[in-house]
Formats: sequence, structure tokens, C-alpha cells
Amino acid sequence: MLIDDNKIDLFVCKKIIEKAAVNSSVRTFERANVAINFLKVFEKKKEHQDKFIPDIILLDINMPEMNGFQFLKEFNTLENIKNKSIKIYMLSSSTNIHDVIKVRSERHCVGFISKPLTVESFNQILSESKPYLTQYDYQEMI
Repeated sequence: MLIDDNKIDLFVCKKIIEKAAVNSSVRTFERANVAINFLKVFEKKKEHQDKFIPDIILLDINMPEMNGFQFLKEFNTLENIKNKSIKIYMLSSSTNIHDVIKVRSERHCVGFISKPLTVESFNQILSESKPYLTQYDYQEMI
């Protein structure tokens, strides 16, 4: 799942993910409140969670209406969803040290990635989220 208010960033991130992870299904959201509402729907519909709940969320920090930290606050209220081992990475073009420190204190956030997302940084995410994959597996995915 990609959440970013910038359409160009969404497009670029989606293409990078599709290139790095051939069998991926990417959902994009321009507004964090729409993304959290999407997850809330599946909080109640457990039979569809395996198909629609993401393994990884790439979340922009700075967005209007609901920023990345507000999204995380809402995400923490989802009992069934948050137990699915979703890995959330915060994305930002900001180098604000306070944002980096705050990201590290969030229990469901596993990392901070400086924009733009690259194939290398996404491959690092894959290796952290699927450590059982070998380098050979990555080469086949790319």
C-alpha cells in the first residue's frame, strides 16, 4: 500500500515496486484518511483480509488533512489489522531529525526512507520483510 498526496511520487513508487516485486499488487492512496477507512472496512470483514490487507505500507509523513503520524494513531486503534504483521515505512523528503526520531518511537513503523524511493531502498525493504528470500530470489524478481 502506498499513501502519498503527490501523484508523481505515487506513480514512481508504484513502478519501482512493480519492477522489484513482479508478483506484487499495489494499492495507492492520495489521502491517508481514505487509506485508513479502507483498512477499517477490512477490520470487520475478516474473510477478505488475506486478499486486501497489505504486507507493507509506504506512508508519506507530510500530507494535508491527515499526515503520516495521524494515520499511525488511527492504525493503532485497529485491533485485527495491526496483528497481521504489516510493516510500515515512513517516506519523506524532509530531513527533519525530529521526524526521524518520532518514526523510531512508533511501534508499528519499522523504518524511515528518504524520498525518492529507489530500487535499492525497496530491495532493502523486501530483504527486511522477507528475510528468507535469497539473493537469487531477488534477481528473479527484478
